[in-house]
Amino acid sequence: MSKAISNADVNKRRNQKAGRDPHLFRPLELRSVTLENRIGVSPMCQYSADDGLANDWHFAHLGKLAAGGPGLVFTEATAVEPRGRITPHCLGLWNNEQRDALAPIIRFIEDQGAVPGIQLAHAGRKASITQPWEGNAPLAPEDGGWQPTAPTSEAFSEEHNAPEAMDEAAIAEVVSAFASSAARAREAGFKVIEIHGAHGYLINSFLSPLSNRRDDQYGGSLENRARLLLETIAAMRAEWPKDLPLFVRLSAIDWVEGGWSLDDSVALAKLLEATGDVDVIDCSSGGVVPGVRIKPHPGYQVPFAEAIKRRTGLMSAAVGLIHEPEMAEEIIANGRADIVLLGRSILHNPHWPLHAGNRLKATNARWPVQYERANIY
Repeated sequence: MSKAISNADVNKRRNQKAGRDPHLFRPLELRSVTLENRIGVSPMCQYSADDGLANDWHFAHLGKLAAGGPGLVFTEATAVEPRGRITPHCLGLWNNEQRDALAPIIRFIEDQGAVPGIQLAHAGRKASITQPWEGNAPLAPEDGGWQPTAPTSEAFSEEHNAPEAMDEAAIAEVVSAFASSAARAREAGFKVIEIHGAHGYLINSFLSPLSNRRDDQYGGSLENRARLLLETIAAMRAEWPKDLPLFVRLSAIDWVEGGWSLDDSVALAKLLEATGDVDVIDCSSGGVVPGVRIKPHPGYQVPFAEAIKRRTGLMSAAVGLIHEPEMAEEIIANGRADIVLLGRSILHNPHWPLHAGNRLKATNARWPVQYERANIY
């Protein structure tokens, strides 16, 4: 009996015949992992899990995006412990049942020729709220909420629940939780891990001077405020194979005077580079304090990725209203970033990478064989 040929096999053969393609559609090597193009699906929360378990929605959502032709597909922010969820309906990876629920999704993503990645996260003081379509309202304990944890007892806003200030034992527990989740990610079959250090969640709240007012070894200087992140990376690398890549998502700036700056991000990136454990900085921004007014426009966060790439030895990922294939190609072709991660654009059009391949005349855009008859434009 002949062995069934997967989409990944077909695309591998197709790529071997491919000529010189647009920069966006050229492969990228990350340790032992090769992305077949520079397009990734950014982590996007779905708020649709129960007890942290992936379900049919996650399979359909991530599988649909994988079939659209990206080189890398990230899960949403996945909590490393129950208190680290944003809402009661966020994905989790603190037990083996959650690990096993993700495994079929990983297999399907790989069968489409994409690399499966997971973003591990802890919501910190922004935890215990309702789903966005229910208003992002703080949840009281009697309604299924919990007390968040943070660098200090200062709440994110007047509406949010006051967090418990973490002592060193609590910090060690969170570091251990990240390491345990990294081990489960490895066992499940993920090939890329990203640490969520942005948007005001726990690690970001330690990094920013606007939210970290501690006076111990985890507060004060940039090096002290980065200690939690550095300890987390070291603990995760003990569980995450050296031949697999590790990303860190950062809020490159706080958008507030006196807050975290781009120079701080560059300095932190150099600290991360020195560890030899980090491969890519995923450059977002903001989220650490409420009420900040940002005027976003297409590509508004690309300069952050460009600064990291040009001023350090690390690779960078660009995000932020990157809608048009030509813009994504310009970013990669001019060396402003190594990867483009799409969010809203790929939700709006799950086949964005395939259509981008046609627009840019790529020879190796990965059309599923089942959809080839639609590739007529």
